[in-house]
Amino acid sequence: MATWIWYPGDFEVWLGNIFNNRRTERGAMFPPFWKQDSHWVTVEFSKAFVLEREEKVTIACEGQFNLMLDGKLQLVMPHVLHVENRERTLPPLRSVQFTVPAGEHQLNLKVWNQSTPPALYIKGDTIHSDSSWLATYEDKIWIDENGVAHGSGIYVPAACWCFNQIDTPPSGYRLERERREAVCCDEIATDGADGTEGTLYDFGKETFGYLRIEGLRGSVHIYYGESREEALDKEHCETLDRLVCCDKIATGGTVGADGLLGSKAFRYVYVEKEAGSSYDGVYMEYEYAPIDKARSGSFECSDPLLNRIWEVGAYTMDLTTREFFMDGIKRDRWTWSGDAIQSYLMNYYLRFDNECVKRTIRQLRGKDPVTAHVNTIMDYTFYWFKSVYDYYLYTGDVDFVREIYPKMRTLINYVRSRTNGEGMAEGQPDDWIFVDWVDFPMHKRGALCFEQLLYCEALTAMAACAEVLYEHPLDNPPQGSIDTTDYAADHDIFYMEAHNLMCRVDDTFWDEERHAYLHALEDGELNTQVTKFPNMFAILYDLVEDDRKREITEHVLLNKQVDDITTPYMRFYELAALCQMGMQKEVLQEMRGYWGGMLQEGATTFWEKYNPEERGTQHLAMYGRPYGKSLCHAWGASPVYLLGRYYLGVKPLKPGYEEYEVRPSLGGLQWMRGAVPTPFGLIRVEVDGDDIRVDSDGGTGWLVKPNGERIKIEPTKR
Repeated sequence: MATWIWYPGDFEVWLGNIFNNRRTERGAMFPPFWKQDSHWVTVEFSKAFVLEREEKVTIACEGQFNLMLDGKLQLVMPHVLHVENRERTLPPLRSVQFTVPAGEHQLNLKVWNQSTPPALYIKGDTIHSDSSWLATYEDKIWIDENGVAHGSGIYVPAACWCFNQIDTPPSGYRLERERREAVCCDEIATDGADGTEGTLYDFGKETFGYLRIEGLRGSVHIYYGESREEALDKEHCETLDRLVCCDKIATGGTVGADGLLGSKAFRYVYVEKEAGSSYDGVYMEYEYAPIDKARSGSFECSDPLLNRIWEVGAYTMDLTTREFFMDGIKRDRWTWSGDAIQSYLMNYYLRFDNECVKRTIRQLRGKDPVTAHVNTIMDYTFYWFKSVYDYYLYTGDVDFVREIYPKMRTLINYVRSRTNGEGMAEGQPDDWIFVDWVDFPMHKRGALCFEQLLYCEALTAMAACAEVLYEHPLDNPPQGSIDTTDYAADHDIFYMEAHNLMCRVDDTFWDEERHAYLHALEDGELNTQVTKFPNMFAILYDLVEDDRKREITEHVLLNKQVDDITTPYMRFYELAALCQMGMQKEVLQEMRGYWGGMLQEGATTFWEKYNPEERGTQHLAMYGRPYGKSLCHAWGASPVYLLGRYYLGVKPLKPGYEEYEVRPSLGGLQWMRGAVPTPFGLIRVEVDGDDIRVDSDGGTGWLVKPNGERIKIEPTKR
């Protein structure tokens, strides 16, 4: 089947630039503060083939192009094809019909496009564009006086996705939309004698999309809010729009469909009319990523509160799953690696939207050369490495590991170049050492133990991915592609680096008397503060033996003298570590109190941060701003992962769930049932007291009962 193709990663880089630059603060554009790459503007696509008879093909390109057959430039005059989508006129496509003679041939097309990624579509009886084509951005080819090409480039397999028609080019990609109405509205009395009138619209729950104003005549000011208070606070709400009457605006049509109003996150919208202005109505276009509910995860149990927590967590994930996995839909609207790795894990137990995982990983990584950490944050670089191997474990997608591995190597070499004399990762002046938003004093100088454990896991991911590629070589690498990597040597190097680093961590940071990893090494002096961060990751990443895990659990994670974690971001890891230690009963109470507490405060999606000590509008404030907190934040949806992974107890043992384990734990519930999505379908689990039932659409599974008994699970015939 013919499909649009492009250079790997270019679509994600281009789309990511659009995505990350949509953020506004009170109408002002707010771009990311890290390096933004661009797509390659000239790409050559190549394919060799043998034809029994001549064949006419249709060729379309996004951009201008030339065509060579067997190294000789062909004099073709493409025509321009205009394509309309539902929102805008796309850049023109150039297309031509070309006849390829019978015989053995090499077809090369060079495409130039400054505005969108150069892309190619070819359709014939046997010749069609797909991932078997090769692509290069640096062909190193010159043409002699006879029009014959000489030289060769470094080629990689072309990228493709779901753009399978000539009139659906990559630049036309957009999410789905549907019309939704406000559930109620209130007329708001305004002060002053300027004649303004306002109406507050309530869409019932947190949502995301585009506001539409029907029949506008005149000028309006629009104030958005995740809360009623924010929408009505014209001076401090985070997002707003102003439509001022002029010849090109407000002609009585529907405003918003013309692109004047960008996408926003809100529940409430306050629309204030200027004197003499009017409009006929307000609605929104809800924007969403398509969902395959038949292949989605589910969870239901004997506790209605926990059911509601799972439902709100799932809705939070759906709102933050967009072109990429987003952090907070109101404020940042950027892709952050630390947020994204949690979104990936939740996604594996909810929608299994693995195309979004790959898009986000590619976009976060960008292009070489590496000049800074991912999002400028050291810990976020380390999470990026782990996310690649996690993806492989859940999907078994070797091709993606092969594609991304060269960028893993250049990034890990950047990390190595910035380690200290002991081989430890230490923040440089241009690094952001994040860890978490904390409510207690915590220095982030020197070599943090937390960062070393993440670095160790990144090296382990490098070793594991190298081993995958060593064990899965290409049988017939495409002619022209080059891969000289010694994967076996890479595995050994990265494995030993991880091992040696963990030995240094133990020697440097472990305190036998306090049964804990200490905080940091600053200027040769040990910072003896104990925090939960490094200690829970030592458990979570299985970096220590079982006896030490028990020590850490008792003396750190359950120690009331150690400062509490107040963000869902790190609560995710804390509760996961406790579940790994078999404390599902205790974690269930934490979920009821923490996420249940947000629901009690009226949450319809889960927040960026929650402090039970706060009251009223205190819950809305963050970063020194009265409405700075995101009330729909990806890392708030942790229960989706926790309930699937540690209560239903499903996890892959071999990549792509070729072999898996089900180790259910009721944690004090009377009964539960749910499903976990996999590459082959669903794994369904039902537990009612001591009665456990598991069936699966594929793979080989092992049910591990509370008494340790292992029972083999065969796929269910349907």
